[in-house]
Amino acid sequence: MKTALLNSSMVRGLVAALTLTVAQFAHAHAYPTHQVPSAGSTVTTSQKDVAIDFDDGLEPAFSSITVTDAQGKPVTSGKSVIDPSNRKHMSVALNPLTPGAYSVAWVAVADDGHRTQGHYTFTVK
Repeated sequence: MKTALLNSSMVRGLVAALTLTVAQFAHAHAYPTHQVPSAGSTVTTSQKDVAIDFDDGLEPAFSSITVTDAQGKPVTSGKSVIDPSNRKHMSVALNPLTPGAYSVAWVAVADDGHRTQGHYTFTVK
């Protein structure tokens, strides 16, 4: 009888742990882990792109990076792309930059459909 109770308790514990694990994945969101250029950094006019790594895979059709100058004009030379071999990496190519402040705005839709967004600035010297 003691063995049956122990096994029943173990099964309930495993079920609870599995439920918690599944719930964590169900509520996943993609957040940046690395940005180039980084927030608040100063770069040279030779900066060719903005790249952001995320902690979860992204849906290419719904994820994006936009970069604007101090007047709010876009400075990208195309659409942002998700690396097909690493769906956690998104980048966008830039037109030649002039000295000044730039804003990066990103939208990340994780593989599970959850959306996050954010923004930061960098400076070109």
